[in-house]
Amino acid sequence: MFGIGIPELIIILVIVLIIFGAGKLPEIGAGIGKGIKNFKKATSEDESEPDKIEDKSKKA
Repeated sequence: MFGIGIPELIIILVIVLIIFGAGKLPEIGAGIGKGIKNFKKATSEDESEPDKIEDKSKKA
């Protein structure tokens, strides 16, 4: 799609390793993973869920 192959990915990984160091890589990976998880959750939420919340507040 963008023409990124294995050699390009290796170069990017080496640059990231030089900039952030080996100690920060797990933290960066965890942060990216959480971000992707939150994005998927936000995009896949059913639009009818806010109605359920409104119904509960009306009953109370």
